[in-house]
Amino acid sequence: MPKRPLITELIIIIAGILLFIPFLGGLHLFDWDEINFAESAREMIVTGDYLTVRIDFQPFWEKPPLFNWMQVVSMKLFGINEFAARFPNAICGILTMLVLYRSGRKVYDHSFGILWIIVYLGSILPFFYFKSGIIDPWFNLFIFLGLLQFIYLLETTQRAQRWRRVILSACMIGLAVLTKGPVAVLLFGLTVGVYWMINRFRLKINIWEILVYVLVMGFVGGIWFIIQIMIGNEKIISDFITYQIRLLRTQDAGHGGFFLYHIVILLFGVFPASIFALKGFRRSYYDESPQKRFKYWMIMLFLVVLVVFSIVKTKIVHYSSLCYFPLTYLGAYVVSKIIRNRIRNFLWLNWVYGVIGTLYASMSIALPLLLINKDWIIREGWIKDEFALGNLQADVHWSGWESAIGFLFLVGIILSLLMVRKRKNYGYSMLFLNTTLYTLLSILFITPRIEGYSQNALIEFCKERQDEECYVETLGMKSYAHYFYTNREPPENEKANDADWLLKGDIDKTAYFILRNRSVKRYMEQYPDLKEYYSKNGFAFLIREPEQDNIKENSDDQ
Repeated sequence: MPKRPLITELIIIIAGILLFIPFLGGLHLFDWDEINFAESAREMIVTGDYLTVRIDFQPFWEKPPLFNWMQVVSMKLFGINEFAARFPNAICGILTMLVLYRSGRKVYDHSFGILWIIVYLGSILPFFYFKSGIIDPWFNLFIFLGLLQFIYLLETTQRAQRWRRVILSACMIGLAVLTKGPVAVLLFGLTVGVYWMINRFRLKINIWEILVYVLVMGFVGGIWFIIQIMIGNEKIISDFITYQIRLLRTQDAGHGGFFLYHIVILLFGVFPASIFALKGFRRSYYDESPQKRFKYWMIMLFLVVLVVFSIVKTKIVHYSSLCYFPLTYLGAYVVSKIIRNRIRNFLWLNWVYGVIGTLYASMSIALPLLLINKDWIIREGWIKDEFALGNLQADVHWSGWESAIGFLFLVGIILSLLMVRKRKNYGYSMLFLNTTLYTLLSILFITPRIEGYSQNALIEFCKERQDEECYVETLGMKSYAHYFYTNREPPENEKANDADWLLKGDIDKTAYFILRNRSVKRYMEQYPDLKEYYSKNGFAFLIREPEQDNIKENSDDQ
């Protein structure tokens, strides 16, 4: 690749477009998070109110609106659909590649910038997230940009450049707050604080720069909150703060886990970068001073994020996703040192990579073959849960050729390990590009079939209700699918959001209820007016018809 930055960056942009944008809309949005954010954006468009975040046309205080605004712009361009909901993260992926290249080139050189991109995209979850519609890629990018500008600030002596770094860093952290909330300030502040302590309580920043930093960050990050107070929505602010505290103290929405949850997620999810990064935590004497400091910053960022979200009671995979930046940096750092013969090629790293990679390949080979023979699994009684058993009975076509993805990945693992012994630069590039190809093929051919078992029946039912005058609600389960995929409009009846009224009240149009099959008997015994509409793939769909008098009364009112 040419070393001229502009040409290199143009190639990076083209590669990002080809990797992230195609097939974005080929799969339904996944409950909960993808549909949650897309639904908030859709309701902004429906209501014309872009200042209030809503779900089911009720104020939703869990997240600020910046990512929803991005999705609104995308939906205005491409329509209200899956492609538009995910398109902002495809753009985020392209920008992230440029940021990795520029920061890698600034701290080390052109080759390291390219290597960092290869390592990042060649790790499973970091690549996967840019094909999603969740909020975290932008949140992480803003924090990382804010930290980068702060690091550059401490390395800068020229007055004008220092003020530019102060404002840019503060703006980025403010945008992170506007994306997901004040946890951005917590993560950034703890990272700076830990580095400050490690650096013997010394940072090259004066009181005026700190004051301006706080003011700019507070203004950018707090502008939406200030507007909400000005228009009389103080309750949204208090509810937002209460929710953030609840996430720290409790297992929200059943998302619990053990203390080392995120270590396991990062080890296997950011594979193979995580394997090589293990050696990057070792103290090194090879680097010049700015490079050594940058490495320490990355280690501090990684440890802060890992510790914070290990302490937080709510455990969700993407909570620790900010670790992808430092973890892939450390992976690229180690690989770079091996390629340049600055450290020896540790055979145990290659062995661990080979073992975990073979495990991934084996699962990818076995999964299609097992699901082709699902009738045998059902007969053997391996699955006891009634809902999971219903999921497995979905009519999903597997040809068997899907196992070729695992075989191809395994061949790539073997070839890259052989190549590493002869031409290390080509071998390690092949190693990570092999994982990129594996992840991309899995997204295209495996994920849609898995979705066929998990939520397809639910979403197809909702889509069938789009042109029907009816109510659709869930029972005993949390979902946002019935809001987004029925194209729900603001309720004309103020009782429409009351589940008890839908179940027992004088409804004026047909009410449908979505629940898991194992809960049908309990609800039908409790509410005799319910009738079973049909069941499919673990989901049951119940119906309650209105009395004719109520229908007539509603028609007269209209």
